[in-house]
Amino acid sequence: MKIKLAGKGHRPGIIPVSLLAAFLVTATTGAQNPTPSNAVPRVALPPLPAPLNLPKPGPTNDAPYAPQPILPGGVVVTLFPPGSPYLKMEHIREAEQYSVSKSVPGRIQSIINIHNPSIEVHTVDSGINTGAAVILAAGGGHNTLNVGTESADFVPFFYNYGVNTIILRNRLRHDGYDPKTDEVYDALQAIRMVRAHAREWGIDPHKIGIMGFSAGAELAAPAALAFDDFDRKNNSPEDPLAGITSRPDFIGLVYPGPTPFARDPETPIPGNAPPAFIICAGSGDQVHAIWADQYLAAMLKKGVPNVETHIYANGHHPGSGSTGGLTDRLGTPMGTWQFRFIDWFRDLGYLQKPGVETKADTDIVAYEKQPPRESGRRASQR
Repeated sequence: MKIKLAGKGHRPGIIPVSLLAAFLVTATTGAQNPTPSNAVPRVALPPLPAPLNLPKPGPTNDAPYAPQPILPGGVVVTLFPPGSPYLKMEHIREAEQYSVSKSVPGRIQSIINIHNPSIEVHTVDSGINTGAAVILAAGGGHNTLNVGTESADFVPFFYNYGVNTIILRNRLRHDGYDPKTDEVYDALQAIRMVRAHAREWGIDPHKIGIMGFSAGAELAAPAALAFDDFDRKNNSPEDPLAGITSRPDFIGLVYPGPTPFARDPETPIPGNAPPAFIICAGSGDQVHAIWADQYLAAMLKKGVPNVETHIYANGHHPGSGSTGGLTDRLGTPMGTWQFRFIDWFRDLGYLQKPGVETKADTDIVAYEKQPPRESGRRASQR
């Protein structure tokens, strides 16, 4: 393309547009960044320093592998004593394997090869401590443990509300374990372990719950139902946690995998089943939404108090059109679910000072005193 230029007293000419554009760019750049003709070449900047104190797996030796904290200040406690029948002694010395971010130095995205399950405890300052503790069970399809978005990111978030955070490092199907037994046992044992050390960590033993994400919810949901059976089977005098209940005081199911009600709608529900907070995308995450609804329906049928559910119209499962955990999700309402959890948490009294009885506990006690339900209605209401 060419442009004809003509003016009074001048012969018409043709200037290629490319030359005109080059002239304009040069003129504009020169006006914005004038360079003196005698400018001295600038000395190159020194190279950037390498990142420091990056987390890494611990060493291996003849002793059981010692899990390392993935965040600064974390206190790591293994769940089972050496020689426990719950452990596979042929693998107990193997180190965990980290998958780290390529763009964020030191950020551990996920972990596999977990044979010595553990918890990593992050407490809050005594001046803001509510005594509440949330055990985080990350997802990953039982093939990996996504401790970045679904565990580590929640430590500073919960800290702001005076809530202590515990990262569960449970075993995985990927490494030869059964999600319905081994992984659930890890979750229940984690609850007992936190309760056993509650005083040392400034935690209220009546404010300990578990939040599971996707596959992690397949640990949290059974924990709300099977704690009595686990406690009976682990009550020998040789067990240092004997007599300490594994019942969670609350649970959170975040875009959950199949709960026990997906396999058996008549799964027994204990009379003191804990309150539950459930979130999921709707049609964009249809299968997980159905699993979420199955748990909700079972609790409503039983009349369990303080169950809250949010099914979002706009959203997808992490990895299939969406990000997970606390991420903003492009400004959609599902990206604010964590604040709905805090609303529910506050409503049930968990953000009060330690030692103050929660509304959740008061409601459970009242519920247990009522007659059993018959055909969806309490006998007293017939």
